[in-house]
Amino acid sequence: MQRFDVHILGCGSALPTRKHLPSAQVVNLRDKLLLLDCGEGTQLAWRYTELNWQNITHIFLSHAHGDHIFGLPGFVSTMGLLGRTSPLFIHGPADLQAFVEFTKKITGVEYEIHFQALDSTLHALIFEDRSMEIWTLPLNHRVPCCGYLIQEKQGLPHICRKMIDFYEVPNWAINRIKTGEDWTTPDGEVIPHSRFTTPPDPVRSYAYCSDTMPVPELAEWCRDVSLMYHEATYAEAESTLADNYGHSTARQAATIASAAHAHQLMIGHYSSRYQDEEVLLQEAKEVFENTILAEEKLRIAL
Repeated sequence: MQRFDVHILGCGSALPTRKHLPSAQVVNLRDKLLLLDCGEGTQLAWRYTELNWQNITHIFLSHAHGDHIFGLPGFVSTMGLLGRTSPLFIHGPADLQAFVEFTKKITGVEYEIHFQALDSTLHALIFEDRSMEIWTLPLNHRVPCCGYLIQEKQGLPHICRKMIDFYEVPNWAINRIKTGEDWTTPDGEVIPHSRFTTPPDPVRSYAYCSDTMPVPELAEWCRDVSLMYHEATYAEAESTLADNYGHSTARQAATIASAAHAHQLMIGHYSSRYQDEEVLLQEAKEVFENTILAEEKLRIAL
């Protein structure tokens, strides 16, 4: 299977600490790099990965709070210093337009930067190419905020080499068979294409649910997602703080993942009050067993 990896660059909330950096993640889908949020310290954390700066094509920002965007000017500037020439596409709620324009002005980079203003209240397809689709996930925070669902497109079936050799199918016909054409032998016998193939790899997907109170609709929008990242800023004992500041508890995050029938849940965006996030992990596991903690330098292969 081709690569579909999630790299955690930062998973803390509000401010950098000795333990965690603010929010930033990189998705590597078939060597196309997508940056999700860009908190302070993102470019330093990037240097601990093996990823090529110039392979990043799109940045997806969830909302206009500093712990998710203050790393953007430095990140954009560094790519320019490293010789970037290809355009960069930045997506995010419409109120981020001014910040992106400010970033372009103060960095003075020569490569093109394009901003796509999103309606954070809509669950909508905002980008697709031959290998993926990206959808917005409306979230419930103190400012316009959206998450992102990154879904691999269904690939073609795999060729059964033994059958190809047995019927002496020429190479020029193999791609036609993969796309659904039957094969007719020189004797006129029609062999169904299904006899030459095995099922394609299952579709993989990743849901990035940034700062938000619980949104029940996420369970439907992210149905059967391979991996769901959902913020879990607080434990249930601090649920009043979660309500006041527009965040979720670990238990609430796990409840959403369970309702979505997610294959795996990763929680993050921890409040700095927790010296040990194990309390959050155990709380989530009581509802959704297959839960892991986000941490810097973690790479998850889907």
